Amino acid sequence: MSFAITKENIDQLRNLVSENKTEEVAALVKDLHPADIAEIMDDLNTDEAKFIYLLLEGEIASDVLVEIDEDARKRFLKVLPPEFIASKFIEFMDSDDAADIVAELDEEVQKEVLNEIEDIEQAGDIVDLLEYDEDSAGGIMAKELVTVNENWTVATCLKEISKQAEEVDEIFYIYVIDNDEKLKGLLSLKKLILNPTNTQISNIYDPEIKMVNTDARQEEVAEIMDKYDLVAIPVVDDIGRLKGRITFDDVIDIVREEAEKDYQMVSGITGDVEPGDKIWEVMRARIPWLFIGLLGGILGAVVLGSHEESLAKVTELAFFIPLIAAMAGNVGVQSSSIVVQSIASGVKDIETPSRKLFKEVSIALLTASIFAVLIFLYNYIASGNMALTYSVALSLFIVIIFASLFGTVIPLILNRFKIDPALATGPFITTMNDILGLMIYLLIGKMFFGIL
Repeated sequence: MSFAITKENIDQLRNLVSENKTEEVAALVKDLHPADIAEIMDDLNTDEAKFIYLLLEGEIASDVLVEIDEDARKRFLKVLPPEFIASKFIEFMDSDDAADIVAELDEEVQKEVLNEIEDIEQAGDIVDLLEYDEDSAGGIMAKELVTVNENWTVATCLKEISKQAEEVDEIFYIYVIDNDEKLKGLLSLKKLILNPTNTQISNIYDPEIKMVNTDARQEEVAEIMDKYDLVAIPVVDDIGRLKGRITFDDVIDIVREEAEKDYQMVSGITGDVEPGDKIWEVMRARIPWLFIGLLGGILGAVVLGSHEESLAKVTELAFFIPLIAAMAGNVGVQSSSIVVQSIASGVKDIETPSRKLFKEVSIALLTASIFAVLIFLYNYIASGNMALTYSVALSLFIVIIFASLFGTVIPLILNRFKIDPALATGPFITTMNDILGLMIYLLIGKMFFGIL
């Protein structure tokens, strides 16, 4: 039976749960993908979700748990006993997913769950992973992988691989290690199959291999895997011992999380905000940048107030204040967004800060010239007031150049001091350029109208 995720079907499922019809509910969800079940459960309350969870098989239940929104998962896990979490979920998970789930639990519950895991080796792997920073390669790697010793023969490798494969969902690479567990290289299945069974692995493996240290930032891992089109990458410690691997699905999660974080920062939202967060949590993330916007508005009012007499004498100057402010803010955000994108994508390794600055100045000069000419022609034809025409055109030219430079330099400075450059975009750049743009415009206007 096919179950489409619609409001009507969700309501039907909710009614079946309320009537405690176990068999009907199980029949509806048994053939669904874990991601679809997770999507359905996002629309249910905790008790309804718990009812469905108890009907799922162990492996499916663990896959669904990984797919659920983090905040919803935390709320759900709070109502489950530690022994149930361990036997129903953790024991069916890969070590990286299991470590992520355990890390979300309270410290006391973590200990209880780990003590309830029957597989001592799995529990040890989870404990090891919890020691690493969650945003490092060690924190996102999985311990499950296939390794062979360089001193083994092909025949020995085939036997060992068949044993190890039971614990690994997907075998992307076979890793070759020495007696000290140091990573030596990769072994392809093709070479393993085509060579005689008495061939020693040290004679056929490929020593050229891309790897990352356990302390590497997760963004660095994503950049390397993207650059070299890797589906998995091994993780080693400081002395080269193989500790785990990171697969492409983990990198996809990293890229999505970073994109969401940068988008929120550009929008003036600090912290990690999720749709299901409480009202106060969302407000706390928004208020800091809105406060900056408020201060910027007050400073803008102060600037206008200090030129009140000039604006009263030449009211035409006030007509173009919105234009100057809007262009200053937009140009600054464009420039900072491009720089932030280049830094995030790794272009920072190719273009030096001086090269970025020179490039942005060139673009700013061309852009400023085009729009200054356009506004000059408009005012010349529409008003015939040459003082106003020169004031607006020259101000717009200077403001665009200044906003471009400001939007380029600030992210580069923040990045130099290891501060996320995404903080520079959005409200900060817009507010600063609005204020400075107004100051430039009004000073130039007073100069051309002779009221300095």
